[in-house]
Amino acid sequence: MNGQTAIRGNRTGITLLPEMATQMIQGARELTIPPEGDLQSLAKLRAPYLSEGEMLGSPPPVPAETASGAEMGIAVLFDKLGERLAFERAGVRLYDAMLSKMEGATRRIPGPSVRDVQHMRDEEASHFELLSSFITELGGDPTFVTPAADACLVASSGIPQVLSDPRTTIEQCLGALLTAELTDNDGWMMLIELTQRLGFDSGAQRFQAAHHSEGEHLIRVREWLRAVTSGRAESPLS
Repeated sequence: MNGQTAIRGNRTGITLLPEMATQMIQGARELTIPPEGDLQSLAKLRAPYLSEGEMLGSPPPVPAETASGAEMGIAVLFDKLGERLAFERAGVRLYDAMLSKMEGATRRIPGPSVRDVQHMRDEEASHFELLSSFITELGGDPTFVTPAADACLVASSGIPQVLSDPRTTIEQCLGALLTAELTDNDGWMMLIELTQRLGFDSGAQRFQAAHHSEGEHLIRVREWLRAVTSGRAESPLS
């Protein structure tokens, strides 16, 4: 492969064309205005915003009949319930996007079937309904966007972009789903522990069943990603 072929096929690497790389670096140095100050100056600039900034999201209201002397713990529970609720709703949309990606695929590859993905999408929706019902049972508002919900959606905002991008492959989308499922499994574990600690045993039992389903999701997505990656490695030109 010569340099000209490389630059037509992939414009992101520079090691194959060292002379052009040197020119590009020199041009960047000539055209870039050096920033004033250093990292310490930047930290000083950020300090007032950090001290004066408002909280991300809003703490959920705690019903008086639910608090029963443990208002702080219940507030944390509502916050984490809101987080999982937001994540499960996002999970439904992720699997919807995965279904669209599979329907638009030009050829069949090893890995998930449409039926498998649809089943997992429906389970994500049932987990959303479970959380919404439990929040309502506690006297809370499932439409309330809690601080933890806001933060987790910002943190995971890149995942739906991968699945909705028409340029991404099934393999790349499975990698993004694996990231989501890893986060989701840990989130359910934390929620179960918190619910048990606060004495809501019936809710913890229902969440255990949801966590079991999410564990199966994680196993399946891992298996699919291995199958797709192995298939591509064995037949890289197919």
